[in-house]
Amino acid sequence: MLKKIILLSGPTASGKSKLAIQLAKKINGEIINADSMQIYKEFSILSSRPNDNEIKKIEHHLYGILSVKKLFSAGEWLKLTKTKVDQCHKKKKIPIIVGGTGLYFNTITRGISKIPNVDLNTRNEVRSLFKKIGYQNFYQELVKIDPKAKKRILPSDSQRTQRAFEVMLKTKKSLFDWTMNTKSDFINYEINKIFLQTPRDVLLKNILKRIEQMFENGCIQEVKDFNLLKLNKSLSANKLIGVQEINKYLDGVISLKQCKEHINIKTRQYAKRQNTWARGHMKNWTKLYSKDFSSLLKKSIKVVS
Repeated sequence: MLKKIILLSGPTASGKSKLAIQLAKKINGEIINADSMQIYKEFSILSSRPNDNEIKKIEHHLYGILSVKKLFSAGEWLKLTKTKVDQCHKKKKIPIIVGGTGLYFNTITRGISKIPNVDLNTRNEVRSLFKKIGYQNFYQELVKIDPKAKKRILPSDSQRTQRAFEVMLKTKKSLFDWTMNTKSDFINYEINKIFLQTPRDVLLKNILKRIEQMFENGCIQEVKDFNLLKLNKSLSANKLIGVQEINKYLDGVISLKQCKEHINIKTRQYAKRQNTWARGHMKNWTKLYSKDFSSLLKKSIKVVS
């Protein structure tokens, strides 16, 4: 009998964490984080990391384990996750991998290529060029040095265009040559895949509610504490939605109301990108939604049984 793994994804504020906890209770599971920002110790509020009460209910793994000072790749996440999956199975528990970082899930379902690490100088050079010339011109430059990117990456997919550019600069080899022969490390597992397809109107209400909750819980102080670390702006933690917006508020550039509005807009855009990713990369996942949570839970149990 194959060992079981459950993958649970969806756009931000779709209710993934709540469902994961209740599902884990029903099927004797433990939860493994697949959100690139919930990895960081210093950002529990802005990243919407499960709180202490939620973590007490069910064993959680890979939440708040890394300093924002550290670089962290999808490959490193996969290595840690494989260890946690094995530990869960040894305890006769079912691992539920939950989060919104599509690239992490790709490493589970498709494997990961052995691309050499890209040094920080090269990464900064690429980021600077992207910022200087804009995403459309940057895409044209990418296609010049890596024609294979033209039919495989959209110009608006800034994360992947920059990744492809830095890989080409560093290795003189296309990202798509590196990824051609990859295969999953989990081919001998039963993998059940669920994507929460929350309607747009519900999602927008959830996002607004979450933003208010973040401010009530102290996200401004969280950013103040983060600023004291004086980190290199190229590090991933600086990209967390809310950091730049709250800093503009602290600098007196925008009002608190404007700050919340800007966070709302960016979060909605992020949710849209997550749904777009799912349409392209999660076509064979089971899409679920129900207004009634108990009904959603029953549907989820049926998928993984």
